[in-house]
Amino acid sequence: MAAKPLRPFPMDDVGLARPLPVPLENALRASPPRVSAFYVRRGGELAWQDRGKVAALVDLLHALDDEGLTPADYRPARLEREAGDALEASVDEAARARFDVLASDTLLRALTHLQRGRLDPGEVYPGWEIPVPLPELDLVAITRALEAGEVDRALAMARPATEGYDALRRSLARYRNIVRLGGWPTLPERRESLRPGDVDADVALLRRRLAAIGELEVMAADVAHYPDVGLEAPAPHHYDAGLVEAVRRFQRRHMLEDDGVVGPRTRAALNVPAAQRLATIRANLERARWLSGTPPDHRVQVDVAGQRIRYRRPDGETWQARIIVGQPGRPTPVLHSTITHFTLNPTWTVPPTILREDVLPRVRRDPGYLAEHDMVVLTPDGHRLNPWRIDWWRPGRVILRQRAGPRNPLGRLVLRFPNDHLVYLHDTPTPSLFRQPQRALSSGCIRVEGVIELGRMLFADTGTSRDLTGLIATGRTRNVSLAREVPLMLHYWTARVEGGGLPSFRPDIYDRDPALIAALAGPPQA
Repeated sequence: MAAKPLRPFPMDDVGLARPLPVPLENALRASPPRVSAFYVRRGGELAWQDRGKVAALVDLLHALDDEGLTPADYRPARLEREAGDALEASVDEAARARFDVLASDTLLRALTHLQRGRLDPGEVYPGWEIPVPLPELDLVAITRALEAGEVDRALAMARPATEGYDALRRSLARYRNIVRLGGWPTLPERRESLRPGDVDADVALLRRRLAAIGELEVMAADVAHYPDVGLEAPAPHHYDAGLVEAVRRFQRRHMLEDDGVVGPRTRAALNVPAAQRLATIRANLERARWLSGTPPDHRVQVDVAGQRIRYRRPDGETWQARIIVGQPGRPTPVLHSTITHFTLNPTWTVPPTILREDVLPRVRRDPGYLAEHDMVVLTPDGHRLNPWRIDWWRPGRVILRQRAGPRNPLGRLVLRFPNDHLVYLHDTPTPSLFRQPQRALSSGCIRVEGVIELGRMLFADTGTSRDLTGLIATGRTRNVSLAREVPLMLHYWTARVEGGGLPSFRPDIYDRDPALIAALAGPPQA
């Protein structure tokens, strides 16, 4: 779905009609059109001829550190140095204009990176499909804020509108401070897991580790420093109930089994260095910038790495559920689309990858596998074939289709949306898998816990006047179109801030963070 082009700056007929001064026009020859548009809007007036304004611009560039960007990429020291030369009274108009254009271009580039991302997602992830819209920046209003010394207001005008961005930015500040203080303690390898009720020296390390991120509000050592405080400090080596609850919260935020036992997986998550968590937050701030176009008010959002789905209804109510997503070798894609229709009591046509890698090896061992799984063999034009007369080592262009029914892997309902990956949202005959804390188990499609409930809400909210439950009960396979399409977004977040204000770190199931983190550490794009 192509993005609607957006004008980077508002213009008016008066500004467009006024010619630019010759020195400024010459200075703009090598600049992007958007910089020229800024000066057209200002009627040719230079913007950075006051040292105080330049100082505010430099402050803004340094403040980009709080957004997960690297201030040095925008060379604030160079800007200060050149301002010292260009703003001398003896400097000619051409030199002043060149400096002014440099300052405006620097500001525009920095704020474009802040709002829409420093990197081109298509270069980091080949096959990226979601268009990044042009920036919506009113440089005139932003420069006025800087003239007044209001750096925070200027930044606020450019920050992305992506949901969750501000919470991630606050987490960036928290984790950057943790890194500055030396990180957190590492729990040593041990043969036995730490269990509730244990008394062990490692429990004190566990307390310090959780206190570092704010999971424990009061440490025993803190209370010891303030004997008048009316609190009873826990014994530092005792794995008591309060610490158990803190560990369970940590486990839930890291998609681990929340049993309160510090075993190998929980210990591994606790021992991820603070600097690595900080880099993960920076990577997800960049993802938020890529997705910063204004989303529809009501939509279905699939959090692939978090393995959750959320539907925001037109009345403001939010529905959420667990999902099962693609396993590492068969990833669920990142895309935007719209849910257009449902398939009730679906049959299942085996996709090419599953046919080649999963089903054919089993059928070669025993063609009776097909009957056991209620599958039929078809030609491309739909004629049925006898599976016992096919050379399964050279089957040709056969199609395998599983009939609708209780064993069908799509369950009773499929929610369909246009895409090039043959993926969809669907029911499942094995709901017990939703109880697993990590659920990257499918071949790319998204299994949804409670998908029929979601389907009923979509019917109601789009004015689709059909009885979904009754239609499913007939057992008949049919397609039903929604009266109105519903926006759908499939995104990949390895860090998000949820309830409690602390970030949730998810397994990078498709190993996408390293490339993004490395690209952010490299030279900036223009």
